Amino acid sequence: MGSWELFRYGPATKTTDRRSLAHDAHDRGARLAAKRALKYPPVQFTGVQARAVARGFATYLRRLAIDVWACSIMPDHVHLVVGRLPMSVEQLVIQLKGAATRQLEAEGIHPLARYKAPGRRVPQCWVRGEWKVFLDPEDVPRAIRYVEDNPVKEGKKRQSWSFVVRFNAF
Repeated sequence: MGSWELFRYGPATKTTDRRSLAHDAHDRGARLAAKRALKYPPVQFTGVQARAVARGFATYLRRLAIDVWACSIMPDHVHLVVGRLPMSVEQLVIQLKGAATRQLEAEGIHPLARYKAPGRRVPQCWVRGEWKVFLDPEDVPRAIRYVEDNPVKEGKKRQSWSFVVRFNAF
């Protein structure tokens, strides 16, 4: 269910492009106005919160036989490269978001905790859905490099998570 306040700014931009659209022309004024209409401020994970997200991911992934070949937890998005799944990608994303949320709450560092209404759940800090790309085996090493290099491109340290395993070509 969307917000009426945001509805007037039009639908979310969706794409199937494999390239970033961040530098494409857009109506900056409309985008800023839409941001001002948000019910909560955009989430920007701190390093401490990113580590909690990783602990939540690790707790969930420990119970499954899923290979995670790369993971970067950025302030405003997460990248994963995973092997074959025993569930849909959509279900995995839902489960990982839930595990991360539980961990953030357990550690008392959920980014939207101050907006929790009495008797209600803390507001979601994740967008609905996910962006997914299915890779041919020869494309996996390139995707892993992209995910591993993502923090460095944004001026942050390279990340290393306990649940990430080495990719071995088929």
